[in-house]
Amino acid sequence: MKKILVYVAALMGGIVLLSGCQKEISNRTTNLPALLVDNNDTTAGTWLPVLLSRPDSFAVAAPVATSSPLYAADLYEIKSLQQNMTSGQAASVRYWAAGGVLRWNEIMRGLVAKYNLPPVNNTDSSYPIPSSTNPLSYPLFPFSNPPYAARAYAYISAAQYDALVACWYYKMKYKRAAPYAFDSTISAIFINKTKLPSYPSEAAVLAGVTAEMMKLLFPDEIASIQQKAIEQEQATITSGAATRADITAGEALGRQVAELFIARARGDNAGKAVGTPADWSNFVTVCTDQGLTPWISLETPKRPPMLPLFYKVKTFLMDSATVVSLRPPPPPAVGSDQMNKDVAEVSSFLKSPSRANEEIVTKWADGVGTYTPPGHWNAIAAEDFISQQYSEVRWARNMALLNLTLMDAAVVCWDIKYHYFNPRPSQVDPSIKTLTGVPNFPAYVSGHSVFSGSAATILGYLLPANASKYSAMAAEAAQSRLVGGIHYRTDCEVGLTVGGQVGNYGVLRAQHDGAN
Repeated sequence: MKKILVYVAALMGGIVLLSGCQKEISNRTTNLPALLVDNNDTTAGTWLPVLLSRPDSFAVAAPVATSSPLYAADLYEIKSLQQNMTSGQAASVRYWAAGGVLRWNEIMRGLVAKYNLPPVNNTDSSYPIPSSTNPLSYPLFPFSNPPYAARAYAYISAAQYDALVACWYYKMKYKRAAPYAFDSTISAIFINKTKLPSYPSEAAVLAGVTAEMMKLLFPDEIASIQQKAIEQEQATITSGAATRADITAGEALGRQVAELFIARARGDNAGKAVGTPADWSNFVTVCTDQGLTPWISLETPKRPPMLPLFYKVKTFLMDSATVVSLRPPPPPAVGSDQMNKDVAEVSSFLKSPSRANEEIVTKWADGVGTYTPPGHWNAIAAEDFISQQYSEVRWARNMALLNLTLMDAAVVCWDIKYHYFNPRPSQVDPSIKTLTGVPNFPAYVSGHSVFSGSAATILGYLLPANASKYSAMAAEAAQSRLVGGIHYRTDCEVGLTVGGQVGNYGVLRAQHDGAN
């Protein structure tokens, strides 16, 4: 144990990061204390899952008796690891001790940022399209733009939540004490002791379910993600929180739950969201036939619209009829008095941008090479959840509620954008030069506003004391798109309203999932 104390002291000043791709992660998360839980949520095995029909849908065999030689061997493994722990192993233990849901969410944000890169055009001015069937050729799959990212965050979070609901069910069924609670010669390294049973291991459940989901969402990262899963599991054993058998059972459960979500993802229409040249042309034809001005790409050469059929992706919190019902009235027509007024307002903000406006434009830009607007709200939520002392299963539940809401917000927003196909300010008035580029999809409504309105609504429900803060943040995010020249005021105001409506569906689920 003396060697352990030496490593503890050495690590107080810093910690090794697991991945260089986590460029969007704040440095203040690297030295977080261990997850401190004020409620083990022992009834979480009864909470309403997202896809699981029941928490025991996948069988987990009873653990061997604690009096068996197999269990004794598992305890000896922990003692040996603790006695011979290297500084690198100690760093890994401390890193994962802050919480598996938190760490995987950080890793996910880093991957989204890494792959949020639009392809470069071919020599004939066409654009190559990332392919899930050939993901390692250029352009690498995926291009994790905002809709793709929102869907990816949702699938990861929801799968983690369902897997942990099942995990908690079996924990309470078998009630096997954690190694540090069973054997007083085993230390709890960097972790806070709880009375939560260790079989199956929640860390291994998270590692198993996330690794499987990542294979689908970021296929070029399979090796690195698998290595992180191994690191988390090994760190959990070394910490004294779980035995090898706890880990094996947890990982198997997590991977089985992932298969449910993978099957759904393969049939949710996301693979068709890019559309075809005929689809792209049809949007223009329909708009023109109505006597309206269609949106056009302002990139050179002109790029096909971003995921124009994403509105057909299967939602989690509502049905397709509800998506259509949330469409607001049309925006002002190009050439109308109201549109002329809106264009003039956008132009006025850009003639002499204030320092304050430039700051919020930069703060909320979330463009190419970032974790996107949904990732921004994930970062906001994670930072606020850290102080709440949630159990892993409640962390997963709350992140799932946020991300299911954000994914459905993306579907609703894209339905509105491509239904109205409205041009952006800089198309209507070419003298308008934005402060942060021009997104390659129609203007009405503002995606930032829909994402932010929906996130503020569900987060305000989860943390009522912060509700006014979240509303103010959402309003600022929406305002940043107006003063940056990206959107008209109408886009932003209506977008916030629509986002709030979507957020209410997240609240409705939260009110009936049994976790309150």
